[in-house]
Amino acid sequence: MQPQRAGNPPSAPPAGAALRVLKPVVVETGPRMFDLSKPIVIAIDGPAGTGKSSVARELARRLGLDFLDTGAMYRAAAAVALDRGIALDEVEELIRSVREADIRFDWSKDPPLILAGGRPMNVRIREQDVTAVVSAYAGVKALREQMVAQQQAIARDHPRLVSEGRDQGSVVFPGARVKFYLDASPRVRAERRLTQLRESGVEADLANLQREIEARDRSDKGRAVGPLTCPQGADVVDTSHMSFEEVVQALYDIVMRRSAE
Repeated sequence: MQPQRAGNPPSAPPAGAALRVLKPVVVETGPRMFDLSKPIVIAIDGPAGTGKSSVARELARRLGLDFLDTGAMYRAAAAVALDRGIALDEVEELIRSVREADIRFDWSKDPPLILAGGRPMNVRIREQDVTAVVSAYAGVKALREQMVAQQQAIARDHPRLVSEGRDQGSVVFPGARVKFYLDASPRVRAERRLTQLRESGVEADLANLQREIEARDRSDKGRAVGPLTCPQGADVVDTSHMSFEEVVQALYDIVMRRSAE
């Protein structure tokens, strides 16, 4: 099946918690009603800076599904490694330390709170030193196998799920009922990142940010284990010239159409 593109950009460049009782969720779709109370996984993949996390979280909210940020799991693992001084080639020590840290989510929070060693990590995992190395640590085969198994376990405990990351539709949930691949030009993603940094009081150079994003893309796409790729059968959504609300609505509409097929 060929990927389908949503949006019409102009020609200018642009562990798991306990199983919860499923409650019926009925979403109105114009003249038709669709029942989303049955198990469903919606996989959202794409490179850094395309808005996957915020879009996935809002889509999950609108659909009444749980939200899984798998990137946060890899970031937490990288933070554990940095804080304990574990190098990339110290694989056994890395796996042992990550297991000891017992990376998991507090599902009572919205969005779920990522914990490592029982400590909230939502702020730590977004710090620059973690961002700089997370792709490299995420390429460690043994770590990735551990994380994939944990994500699949989470889906068993939370069977109505929107999951976002780099390999959700291709590796973790290849049988996902709905798959998306969000994309945007490196320039647009760099501009978004610059805006985020400035809003937090941090100055940065746009050209440097773009180079960092392009390097991250090469790393994510070129790694041997779980590379970033467009999953077979995914709907491709270029967010370069779409607002947040437009992206969420586009995905929502596709979910409704796909789920009813």
